[in-house]
Amino acid sequence: MRRASTSTSLWMLCVGVGVGVGLVAATIVVPSTDYVWYALACLSVAGAISVAMLRGAISRRVVYLAAAIGACSTSSVVAAATIADAQRSAIVATLFGLCGTAGLIIGLHRVLLSRHVRAAERVVGDSVLVGLGVWVVAWATLAQPQGRIDTTTWLASSLNSLSPATGAVALFLVVSLLPPPRAGRASGLLVTGAAMFYLAADLIIALANARHVSHGAHDVAISLYVLAYMLATAGLLHPSITSVAEMQSEGPMPGIFGRVGVATLTLALPIAVLAVVDARSTSDKVIRCISAVLLAGAVTIRTLHGARATRHVQAELLLATQTDALTGLATRALLLERLSQRLQDSWHGDLRPVLYFVDLDRFKNINDSHGYGAGDEVLRSVAQRLLSVVPERAMVARLAGDEYAVLDPARAGESPILLADRILAVFAEPISLHHGDVFVTASVGIATVESNTRTEAEGLLRQACTAMYRAKDAGRNRAVRYVESMHERVAHRMSVETALYRALDRRELKLYHQPILDIVTGDVVGFEALMRWQRDDGTIVSPGEFIPIAEDNGTIIPIGSWALLDALSQLRRWIDDDVCSPAATMSVNVSPRQLADPRFPSIVSDVLNQSGVDPSSVWLEITEGVMISEPELALATLEKVKSLGVLIALDDFGTGYSSLSMLQRFPLQRIKIDRAFVQGLAESEGDRSLVRTIIAMAASLDLDVVAEGVETAKQMQVLRDLGCHKAQGYLISHPMPADAMRSTVAALERLQQTPLLRSVATLARR
Repeated sequence: MRRASTSTSLWMLCVGVGVGVGLVAATIVVPSTDYVWYALACLSVAGAISVAMLRGAISRRVVYLAAAIGACSTSSVVAAATIADAQRSAIVATLFGLCGTAGLIIGLHRVLLSRHVRAAERVVGDSVLVGLGVWVVAWATLAQPQGRIDTTTWLASSLNSLSPATGAVALFLVVSLLPPPRAGRASGLLVTGAAMFYLAADLIIALANARHVSHGAHDVAISLYVLAYMLATAGLLHPSITSVAEMQSEGPMPGIFGRVGVATLTLALPIAVLAVVDARSTSDKVIRCISAVLLAGAVTIRTLHGARATRHVQAELLLATQTDALTGLATRALLLERLSQRLQDSWHGDLRPVLYFVDLDRFKNINDSHGYGAGDEVLRSVAQRLLSVVPERAMVARLAGDEYAVLDPARAGESPILLADRILAVFAEPISLHHGDVFVTASVGIATVESNTRTEAEGLLRQACTAMYRAKDAGRNRAVRYVESMHERVAHRMSVETALYRALDRRELKLYHQPILDIVTGDVVGFEALMRWQRDDGTIVSPGEFIPIAEDNGTIIPIGSWALLDALSQLRRWIDDDVCSPAATMSVNVSPRQLADPRFPSIVSDVLNQSGVDPSSVWLEITEGVMISEPELALATLEKVKSLGVLIALDDFGTGYSSLSMLQRFPLQRIKIDRAFVQGLAESEGDRSLVRTIIAMAASLDLDVVAEGVETAKQMQVLRDLGCHKAQGYLISHPMPADAMRSTVAALERLQQTPLLRSVATLARR
């Protein structure tokens, strides 16, 4: 349907252009019928306007205005042809022409206001300059040389010089409204061409009225009018007219540099003409003087208006840099500016500014579950709530994302905890969204200024941020005040994080392996790979310290890939060297960040191919947190990994919040009982009951069970009695380096002959 409409429009365009060319040729070849062709051209424009209106490209008001302009133009031509007195004919024709051009200017001005509201005043000012400049040139070159000074002559001269001036204003407005190349360019160029030929026709008539050209030039003017109308017809019929009609304001107006050039030319040209063409009479001098004053005044007003507009734009830009567009709060830059001023004032009074760094907890979950629109609603709601609880003297700012800051110029001795409690209290009530209510909590860091220390604004903001992260580490939804020791912890973390980036390249990371024992047979049936980091200065960094950092900064992905390849390659070597049974397995921990990586399944596949290990000998261990934070993503990734033949184990079972439904949904084959439940088996009946329940549940789900953290023979005996057949822990072996595993496995085989393990194995077989 759209293609058919476009084809019809193109066909009508070709017909319109063809008819227009024919009409122009007819006015030249058969001049006696030029007014007939002019009438036909007017009819073609009327038809094109009707078609454009039916297509929705122009409104009914535009049609009425075009009809009025056409009537004025036609009346001008008729008056020139029917009134016998040449001077009176010229006056009447020029009056009608001016009325038509004025109607065109009014219509263009309305279009300008509807599409470029901010630029309208500037364009109108430039068009006035253009009109005045052309008026001066027209007066000096068209009107003044006639030399006669009677009233009729002056009226004719004035009107004769006004015609090019108004035409120039109309052309300037058309050029200013010319659409950008990407939309409506063809239609805009055709309409611009029509305006230029129309202006050229007006100029020829003005020259003929001023007796600079022969009266036969009217025939040429009629031809130009016909050509202008036919170009207008083509522009109205072109398919791009719809794009022009639908075009909205998009910032700076197109053609701004062209407007400046035209305006500059219309200022320079009058000055040059006035300098070259001498005045013929006192009246002429008066007119020139008045025109020069008007032109200078228009330039001055335009300059002042431009300066005011520039100041307005600068004020808007300054406001934009100091105001957050989403919440209307102050920005980070304005906060730091005010904070610097408050810090300077604190040296001369009793005010001690307090900075609160507020960060929403798990805000990403809202964006992921409800969408970014809902996230924006939450941010706006939080901003309003913060404004409602802080004192009037305080400033609330949005730093970035879900981070806010509250600057309170409190007096010395006031407790900052009181305002922190009020800030936390605003999150007690749910936030109403279109999707329903959501609960949001926040972590607040507090930084204060000591009376005997000099602090910079950025430094105080860093302190508040450090305290905020301390609040998150402590469990979130709380406020923590900054103390100097926090800086040491942050510096240490930065040191660890920086060194971690180079640890893999420097071969500082190593894998230790802890055997997994079959309690029934006493055989080593598998190993768990555990990462260790010894820095080049000999410092041992705990996995509990550097693994979370690697998870945060993303280095866990290359580190985890290396660990998987190294662990499986080591298992392959042990099997080939008869260190362990060919049926032995290797367990490798996988982080949530790795599961979120879309390349993880292919990484596992590549590692299996490189190591040559059977997929059924590989256990990938995940934590319960993965099942809760990103269940759908983790499930999809684990399904792909399981399709490779790799086995999935749930590590540290019982310490999280996973449900039975989660255990059924995820492709698990093993659960590992956390050491926290194993340690109390010998003494606590509650722990024994809990472990018994876990083992029974695993049996009902057909899951393998491994107990972690076995450290005493009594714990192993209780596990055997409860039906757990696999265990690992210090009783069996500490994590050992790879080159010590042969002796470790041999020692465990000898240990099978000890009375304790032999009795445990015997009882287990029964």
